Amino acid sequence: MGRDGVARYVRYSHEGAVLFGVLEGETIHELADDFFTPSALSGRSVRLSSVRLLAPCEPSKVLAVGLNYRSHLRDRPVPESPGLFIKLPTTLVGHEDDIVIPPDASEVHYEGELVVVMGKKTKNVSASEAADCIFGVTAGNDVSERAWQRGDLQWVRAKASDTFGPLGPSIVTGLDYNDLLIQTRLNGELRQSERTRDLIFNVQTIVAYVSRYVTLLPGDVIFTGTPGSTSAMQPGDVVEVEIEGVGVLRNRVIAA
Repeated sequence: MGRDGVARYVRYSHEGAVLFGVLEGETIHELADDFFTPSALSGRSVRLSSVRLLAPCEPSKVLAVGLNYRSHLRDRPVPESPGLFIKLPTTLVGHEDDIVIPPDASEVHYEGELVVVMGKKTKNVSASEAADCIFGVTAGNDVSERAWQRGDLQWVRAKASDTFGPLGPSIVTGLDYNDLLIQTRLNGELRQSERTRDLIFNVQTIVAYVSRYVTLLPGDVIFTGTPGSTSAMQPGDVVEVEIEGVGVLRNRVIAA
Protein backbone atom coordinates (compact mmCIF):
# COMPACT_ATOMS: atom_id res chain seq x y z
CA MET A 1 0.00 0.00 0.00
CA GLY A 2 1.28 3.44 -0.88
CA ARG A 3 1.88 6.26 1.59
CA ASP A 4 -1.48 7.73 0.59
CA GLY A 5 -3.27 4.56 1.68
CA VAL A 6 -4.01 3.62 -1.93
CA ALA A 7 -3.04 0.25 -3.40
CA ARG A 8 -3.26 -0.90 -7.03
CA TYR A 9 -3.78 -4.56 -7.88
CA VAL A 10 -3.35 -6.13 -11.31
CA ARG A 11 -3.98 -9.50 -12.90
CA TYR A 12 -1.53 -10.23 -15.69
CA SER A 13 0.00 -12.78 -18.02
CA HIS A 14 3.75 -13.34 -17.89
CA GLU A 15 5.76 -16.17 -19.44
CA GLY A 16 2.64 -18.28 -19.95
CA ALA A 17 1.30 -17.89 -16.42
CA VAL A 18 -1.64 -15.86 -15.11
CA LEU A 19 -0.53 -14.01 -11.98
CA PHE A 20 -1.73 -11.42 -9.48
CA GLY A 21 0.32 -8.53 -8.19
CA VAL A 22 0.58 -5.13 -6.57
CA LEU A 23 1.52 -2.32 -8.94
CA GLU A 24 3.92 0.34 -7.68
CA GLY A 25 4.97 2.79 -10.36
CA GLU A 26 6.19 0.69 -13.27
CA THR A 27 6.91 -2.42 -11.17
CA ILE A 28 4.55 -5.29 -10.36
CA HIS A 29 5.25 -7.19 -7.14
CA GLU A 30 3.85 -10.68 -7.53
CA LEU A 31 1.39 -12.05 -4.96
CA ALA A 32 1.48 -15.68 -3.86
CA ASP A 33 -2.29 -15.94 -4.45
CA ASP A 34 -5.14 -13.76 -5.71
CA PHE A 35 -6.30 -10.47 -4.15
CA PHE A 36 -9.24 -12.02 -2.34
CA THR A 37 -7.22 -14.60 -0.40
CA PRO A 38 -4.93 -13.39 2.39
CA SER A 39 -1.65 -13.53 0.55
CA ALA A 40 1.93 -12.41 0.95
CA LEU A 41 4.22 -11.20 -1.79
CA SER A 42 6.04 -14.04 -3.54
CA GLY A 43 9.29 -12.09 -3.66
CA ARG A 44 9.30 -11.87 -7.46
CA SER A 45 8.82 -8.63 -9.38
CA VAL A 46 8.48 -7.71 -13.07
CA ARG A 47 8.32 -4.54 -15.08
CA LEU A 48 4.84 -3.48 -16.15
CA SER A 49 6.09 -3.15 -19.73
CA SER A 50 7.02 -6.85 -19.84
CA VAL A 51 3.53 -8.24 -19.09
CA ARG A 52 0.08 -8.29 -20.64
CA LEU A 53 -2.57 -6.86 -18.33
CA LEU A 54 -5.74 -8.93 -18.13
CA ALA A 55 -9.20 -8.03 -16.90
CA PRO A 56 -8.30 -7.52 -13.24
CA CYS A 57 -10.68 -10.16 -11.85
CA GLU A 58 -12.73 -13.18 -12.93
CA PRO A 59 -16.20 -12.62 -11.45
CA SER A 60 -18.89 -15.23 -11.05
CA LYS A 61 -21.35 -12.55 -12.08
CA VAL A 62 -21.31 -9.11 -13.70
CA LEU A 63 -24.14 -6.77 -12.69
CA ALA A 64 -24.84 -3.26 -13.90
CA VAL A 65 -27.01 -0.25 -13.10
CA GLY A 66 -28.61 1.83 -15.82
CA LEU A 67 -29.83 5.46 -15.81
CA ASN A 68 -27.81 6.42 -12.75
CA TYR A 69 -26.78 9.99 -13.67
CA ARG A 70 -29.28 12.77 -14.26
CA SER A 71 -27.16 13.87 -17.21
CA HIS A 72 -27.90 10.50 -18.87
CA LEU A 73 -31.64 10.50 -18.17
CA ARG A 74 -32.54 13.24 -20.65
CA ASP A 75 -36.36 13.53 -20.39
CA ARG A 76 -36.85 10.27 -18.50
CA PRO A 77 -38.03 10.33 -14.88
CA VAL A 78 -35.58 9.82 -12.03
CA PRO A 79 -35.80 6.14 -11.03
CA GLU A 80 -36.97 5.22 -7.53
CA SER A 81 -34.45 2.38 -7.21
CA PRO A 82 -31.35 1.23 -9.12
CA GLY A 83 -32.25 -0.25 -12.49
CA LEU A 84 -30.37 -3.54 -12.70
CA PHE A 85 -29.33 -5.67 -15.63
CA ILE A 86 -26.85 -8.47 -16.19
CA LYS A 87 -23.76 -8.68 -18.32
CA LEU A 88 -21.86 -11.97 -18.64
CA PRO A 89 -18.33 -12.82 -17.44
CA THR A 90 -17.37 -13.47 -21.08
CA THR A 91 -17.95 -9.78 -21.84
CA LEU A 92 -14.84 -8.91 -19.84
CA VAL A 93 -11.58 -8.05 -21.58
CA GLY A 94 -8.59 -6.17 -20.28
CA HIS A 95 -6.68 -2.97 -20.94
CA GLU A 96 -5.48 -2.78 -24.58
CA ASP A 97 -7.68 -5.73 -25.63
CA ASP A 98 -10.00 -5.31 -28.61
CA ILE A 99 -13.71 -4.53 -28.54
CA VAL A 100 -15.09 -6.76 -31.31
CA ILE A 101 -18.21 -5.54 -33.12
CA PRO A 102 -20.42 -8.44 -34.29
CA PRO A 103 -21.09 -8.46 -38.03
CA ASP A 104 -24.82 -7.70 -37.68
CA ALA A 105 -24.36 -4.86 -35.16
CA SER A 106 -25.17 -1.35 -36.37
CA GLU A 107 -25.02 1.03 -33.39
CA VAL A 108 -22.41 0.09 -30.79
CA HIS A 109 -21.83 2.78 -28.14
CA TYR A 110 -19.22 3.31 -25.42
CA GLU A 111 -20.32 3.86 -21.81
CA GLY A 112 -17.51 4.84 -19.44
CA GLU A 113 -18.26 3.79 -15.86
CA LEU A 114 -16.92 3.31 -12.36
CA VAL A 115 -16.99 -0.41 -11.54
CA VAL A 116 -17.19 -1.80 -8.00
CA VAL A 117 -15.28 -5.00 -7.18
CA MET A 118 -16.57 -7.03 -4.24
CA GLY A 119 -14.20 -8.42 -1.62
CA LYS A 120 -16.50 -10.52 0.57
CA LYS A 121 -19.52 -12.75 0.29
CA THR A 122 -22.34 -10.23 0.60
CA LYS A 123 -26.05 -10.79 1.21
CA ASN A 124 -28.72 -8.53 2.71
CA VAL A 125 -26.37 -5.79 3.87
CA SER A 126 -27.35 -2.22 4.64
CA ALA A 127 -25.78 0.74 2.87
CA SER A 128 -23.74 1.46 6.01
CA GLU A 129 -22.42 -2.12 5.99
CA ALA A 130 -21.70 -2.22 2.25
CA ALA A 131 -18.36 -0.40 2.36
CA ASP A 132 -16.82 -3.24 4.39
CA CYS A 133 -17.78 -5.69 1.63
CA ILE A 134 -16.16 -3.76 -1.24
CA PHE A 135 -12.60 -4.63 -2.24
CA GLY A 136 -11.98 -1.70 -4.57
CA VAL A 137 -12.93 -0.02 -7.81
CA THR A 138 -11.80 -0.06 -11.41
CA ALA A 139 -12.73 1.50 -14.75
CA GLY A 140 -15.16 -0.15 -17.13
CA ASN A 141 -16.80 0.34 -20.49
CA ASP A 142 -20.39 -0.93 -20.66
CA VAL A 143 -20.37 -1.40 -24.44
CA SER A 144 -23.97 -1.35 -25.71
CA GLU A 145 -25.62 -2.07 -29.05
CA ARG A 146 -28.46 0.45 -29.10
CA ALA A 147 -30.55 -1.08 -31.90
CA TRP A 148 -30.60 -4.42 -30.09
CA GLN A 149 -31.25 -2.66 -26.79
CA ARG A 150 -34.37 -1.06 -28.28
CA GLY A 151 -35.61 -4.07 -30.21
CA ASP A 152 -34.77 -7.26 -28.33
CA LEU A 153 -36.92 -8.82 -25.60
CA GLN A 154 -33.88 -8.88 -23.27
CA TRP A 155 -30.53 -7.03 -23.36
CA VAL A 156 -28.41 -10.17 -23.77
CA ARG A 157 -27.06 -9.29 -27.22
CA ALA A 158 -27.03 -5.54 -26.57
CA LYS A 159 -25.08 -5.63 -23.31
CA ALA A 160 -23.53 -9.08 -22.97
CA SER A 161 -21.92 -9.93 -26.29
CA ASP A 162 -18.30 -11.06 -26.05
CA THR A 163 -15.84 -8.18 -25.40
CA PHE A 164 -18.67 -5.76 -24.44
CA GLY A 165 -17.19 -5.24 -20.95
CA PRO A 166 -13.62 -3.91 -20.94
CA LEU A 167 -12.30 -3.62 -17.40
CA GLY A 168 -9.09 -2.29 -15.86
CA PRO A 169 -6.28 -1.50 -15.92
CA SER A 170 -6.14 -2.18 -12.15
CA ILE A 171 -8.32 -2.52 -9.09
CA VAL A 172 -7.60 0.32 -6.68
CA THR A 173 -8.29 0.35 -2.94
CA GLY A 174 -8.27 3.31 -0.58
CA LEU A 175 -10.03 5.82 -2.85
CA ASP A 176 -13.09 7.90 -2.06
CA TYR A 177 -15.05 6.21 -4.82
CA ASN A 178 -18.05 8.49 -4.25
CA ASP A 179 -16.16 11.51 -5.57
CA LEU A 180 -13.95 10.56 -8.52
CA LEU A 181 -13.74 12.20 -11.94
CA ILE A 182 -14.71 9.87 -14.77
CA GLN A 183 -13.90 10.80 -18.37
CA THR A 184 -14.33 9.00 -21.69
CA ARG A 185 -12.40 9.87 -24.83
CA LEU A 186 -13.04 8.62 -28.36
CA ASN A 187 -9.96 8.92 -30.57
CA GLY A 188 -8.57 11.43 -28.08
CA GLU A 189 -11.67 13.64 -28.06
CA LEU A 190 -13.36 14.10 -24.68
CA ARG A 191 -16.93 12.77 -24.84
CA GLN A 192 -17.93 12.20 -21.20
CA SER A 193 -16.84 13.99 -18.02
CA GLU A 194 -18.55 13.92 -14.64
CA ARG A 195 -17.83 13.10 -11.01
CA THR A 196 -19.16 10.02 -9.27
CA ARG A 197 -20.66 12.25 -6.57
CA ASP A 198 -23.36 12.89 -9.20
CA LEU A 199 -24.53 9.26 -9.15
CA ILE A 200 -28.25 9.10 -8.38
CA PHE A 201 -27.60 5.97 -6.30
CA ASN A 202 -24.16 5.93 -4.76
CA VAL A 203 -21.89 2.91 -4.51
CA GLN A 204 -23.00 1.74 -1.06
CA THR A 205 -26.68 2.10 -1.96
CA ILE A 206 -26.15 0.03 -5.10
CA VAL A 207 -24.33 -2.76 -3.26
CA ALA A 208 -26.99 -2.90 -0.54
CA TYR A 209 -29.80 -2.99 -3.11
CA VAL A 210 -28.19 -5.72 -5.20
CA SER A 211 -27.51 -7.81 -2.10
CA ARG A 212 -31.24 -8.03 -1.34
CA TYR A 213 -31.68 -10.21 -4.39
CA VAL A 214 -28.28 -11.59 -5.39
CA THR A 215 -25.52 -13.09 -3.26
CA LEU A 216 -22.33 -11.28 -4.23
CA LEU A 217 -19.03 -13.19 -4.06
CA PRO A 218 -15.43 -11.99 -3.91
CA GLY A 219 -14.44 -10.73 -7.35
CA ASP A 220 -17.98 -10.02 -8.53
CA VAL A 221 -18.34 -6.64 -10.21
CA ILE A 222 -21.05 -4.00 -10.53
CA PHE A 223 -21.01 -1.34 -13.27
CA THR A 224 -22.52 1.77 -11.68
CA GLY A 225 -23.86 3.70 -14.69
CA THR A 226 -22.60 6.11 -17.32
CA PRO A 227 -22.86 9.92 -17.35
CA GLY A 228 -23.91 12.27 -20.13
CA SER A 229 -24.30 11.23 -23.74
CA THR A 230 -22.82 8.36 -25.70
CA SER A 231 -22.25 7.79 -29.39
CA ALA A 232 -21.41 5.00 -31.81
CA MET A 233 -17.94 3.53 -32.21
CA GLN A 234 -16.52 2.32 -35.51
CA PRO A 235 -13.79 -0.20 -36.36
CA GLY A 236 -10.45 1.52 -35.96
CA ASP A 237 -11.62 3.79 -33.15
CA VAL A 238 -9.83 3.89 -29.81
CA VAL A 239 -11.88 4.48 -26.67
CA GLU A 240 -10.36 5.45 -23.33
CA VAL A 241 -12.09 5.49 -19.96
CA GLU A 242 -10.11 7.39 -17.33
CA ILE A 243 -11.04 7.46 -13.66
CA GLU A 244 -9.25 9.70 -11.20
CA GLY A 245 -6.87 7.63 -9.11
CA VAL A 246 -7.51 4.46 -11.12
CA GLY A 247 -5.90 5.20 -14.48
CA VAL A 248 -6.80 4.83 -18.14
CA LEU A 249 -8.57 1.84 -19.65
CA ARG A 250 -7.81 1.83 -23.39
CA ASN A 251 -9.33 -0.41 -26.07
CA ARG A 252 -9.37 -0.49 -29.85
CA VAL A 253 -12.56 -1.26 -31.76
CA ILE A 254 -12.41 -3.88 -34.51
CA ALA A 255 -14.92 -5.69 -36.72
CA ALA A 256 -15.51 -9.39 -36.23
